[in-house]
Amino acid sequence: MQLRASINQWAVANKNNLRERTLAYIRANFKKEVSAGAYSYLLNGPPLLYASCYAALTLHLYGEMAHLPDAERQQWISYLQRHQCDDGMFRDPLIGTEETESLDWWGTRHLTLHCLMALTALGDTARRPICLIDQFRVEGEIVKWLDSREWDTDPASVSNEVQNYGTFLQYARDFQGQAWCQGALDKMYIWLDRHQDPQTGLWGNRFDTPRYLSNGVQTGYHIWLLYFYDNRPIYYSERIIDSCLRTQNRHGGFGVALNSSACEDIDTIDPLARLYFITNYRKDEVQSVLKRAYYWVLTNANPDGGWVFRRHERFRYGHDLMTTELQQSSMFPTWFRTLSLAYLSQVLHNTLIAEHDWQFINAPGLQFWHELPEVKRS
Repeated sequence: MQLRASINQWAVANKNNLRERTLAYIRANFKKEVSAGAYSYLLNGPPLLYASCYAALTLHLYGEMAHLPDAERQQWISYLQRHQCDDGMFRDPLIGTEETESLDWWGTRHLTLHCLMALTALGDTARRPICLIDQFRVEGEIVKWLDSREWDTDPASVSNEVQNYGTFLQYARDFQGQAWCQGALDKMYIWLDRHQDPQTGLWGNRFDTPRYLSNGVQTGYHIWLLYFYDNRPIYYSERIIDSCLRTQNRHGGFGVALNSSACEDIDTIDPLARLYFITNYRKDEVQSVLKRAYYWVLTNANPDGGWVFRRHERFRYGHDLMTTELQQSSMFPTWFRTLSLAYLSQVLHNTLIAEHDWQFINAPGLQFWHELPEVKRS
């Protein structure tokens, strides 16, 4: 209760400048001397493509894109577009390593997903098709691909793969006129439905400890986003809510450690906020849990306007150029925690964050919101 009271006082005191502080931090990372759209991941760091995406997505959330001069918008679009390679992937030479091409939780494929979202926020579309999804044109290939993933040993990493490839299929279908992608997506959903655990609503084979359960919810988050974007029915939604609610710690975050990360937090906030409008199940509890999460998320804001990934810990997001020291702000958590607030505001109407006119993008990935009529109580 003391934590909640202190955070509430902080929120009231900063009612008029939480938005302004965050935007000021974004502007402080702008590398105007390089190009419109060039941003550093850390203050005084080099311009990185990931940071450009985080800036575009955060500015769009706060409605700032409407005030961007058209010439600057076009330069920003060009800055992103020139990083797309012939195979459709977006690459940043400053963070290019062997791991960049092999890992899906931060590497080239995940960067590409973010670039597609950023281009949508800027009002444009990727110029080149994404070639790696062409393998799924062959009948049955996507089922073989799903069967071959390491679901038993590392389901969270597999779910990042599924999210990346699934989002590419959705994007190619909706923005690049590749209607064949729907057939591959249908096969993917059928496979995922058959392999979903009916007791928890999760994917994987072990959820018997707090850490495994948390890992299962994080796995589910990446997959449920595909379902939510396509308005696809999700099986065992009540069990999903049960699983998500069980992951909240006593500080209000959703990690096993009390200093839960931006990823751990949004991975539960997002599905709970969406399911709140789909089912009446444990509705009051969901709202109460999200209210506690709201207070916790705010503790991760720094005086400089940026946000931390995880309090009191150093964090390396895949590369040395995206490494933060203790309590240091960076662009990834600044975007991701702002996005958490935007989703929380959809449920928590009596909070300061609900006063913001949050702007979502109508594209697959992580930053869409489909308006749904609230389920009536029975």
